[in-house]
Amino acid sequence: VQLQACGGGLVQAGGSLRLDCAASGGTFSAYTMGWFRQAPGKEREYVAAIRAISGVTYYADSVKGRFTISRDNTKNTVYLQMNRLKPEDTAVYYCAATMVVTSGIYYPSNYGYWGQGTLVTVSS
Repeated sequence: VQLQACGGGLVQAGGSLRLDCAASGGTFSAYTMGWFRQAPGKEREYVAAIRAISGVTYYADSVKGRFTISRDNTKNTVYLQMNRLKPEDTAVYYCAATMVVTSGIYYPSNYGYWGQGTLVTVSS
């Protein structure tokens, strides 16, 4: 499956952005989808994930209550709505797809397909 992320940009602290990730070339509805981010000089970290069939969502503690992950299987797209953004949310955001069904969805190494990344910059 090929993934294409978009929607990043520059926003002031407290603002909102929505990231979109469009999938092609595979059975999108069969994949658990995740969002990860990587800030300069840091490792890639888990942000959120949404299960393939149930649509159950999971969030990192750092974004819980501010970010919402969702998917539209009819459009082969996963979204990340980011509200109340903080400067520490600044990073390149990546969408990813996996067939893993266990708690391994939190680990980047368990995702076999990645989008190209989109930069989110939050100014203070």
